[in-house]
Amino acid sequence: VGPITDAIALFPAVPARLLVGDDRISGNPKLNNCVKGWEAARHRWVILADSNVLMPRDYVQHLMAAWRPETGLVCSTPIGSRPDGFWAEVECAFLNTLQARWQYTGEALGLGFAQGKSMLWNKPMLDANGGIRALAAEIAEDAAATKLVNGLGLRVNLVGSPFEQPLGLRRLGEIWSRQARWARLRRVTFPLFFAPELLIGAAPPLVLALVAAAGAGFSLSATALAVLVVAYLPECALASAKGWHLSLRMIPAMMVRDCILPIVWARGWLSGAVDWRGNTMTIHTSAVAELEETPSGA
Repeated sequence: VGPITDAIALFPAVPARLLVGDDRISGNPKLNNCVKGWEAARHRWVILADSNVLMPRDYVQHLMAAWRPETGLVCSTPIGSRPDGFWAEVECAFLNTLQARWQYTGEALGLGFAQGKSMLWNKPMLDANGGIRALAAEIAEDAAATKLVNGLGLRVNLVGSPFEQPLGLRRLGEIWSRQARWARLRRVTFPLFFAPELLIGAAPPLVLALVAAAGAGFSLSATALAVLVVAYLPECALASAKGWHLSLRMIPAMMVRDCILPIVWARGWLSGAVDWRGNTMTIHTSAVAELEETPSGA
């Protein structure tokens, strides 16, 4: 709280208030944490942003530049940067050349979907359709946002260049917990899109190619190498072209990621509790969550 009040004091000409308290409108602690700010906001444009997003000086302008007449929401997928250690490289492999690639592909096909890291809203538009409380219709506010915007006949647009999320040190347990949580959220909110996720990554084509090679009498090692080259060199080229993190450890990190993906997919079909920054959320077989413990916060 201290740094926030200090920042407010440094800029007395800017109207600002620190809002605290716990408004439980849903089983989503992040959404509960945003209610007071949304309802106190008096401007036409409101950005909901996670605290671990690295914001450039033109952050707001960058979001606004992606708004079009048919837009209902602008957001940015996170791009992992500044990894410390191998497991942080694996996190980069998940976030960048896998998730960001598919999210931009979806937008290009007219199937854009929201990402809660950075979301630019036109406040009068959302207020006319239930306000921020309407985002409690799903366990994940970005899934609810996607469905709300699409239901209005509008589009979710992505920024031209996504914002960084500095990773620092990561451990396998952290990656597993986060990916398993996201998988279950996707499964209960968009099950038809989640089902074919088993086919992404290099593992399915590698298995099929090895089975075919064994039947035809081809070299298994040469077949495996050819599949891996076709799978990972384009990913490395994409990271290089976009200026995303790329290192000598990225291909091993991508291979580990693709070994984890089928296990994460299988876990996504099961119910159970997940942890979100100290909050225990129970995810059922539908888009419902029970919040078992939520500490108050700003």
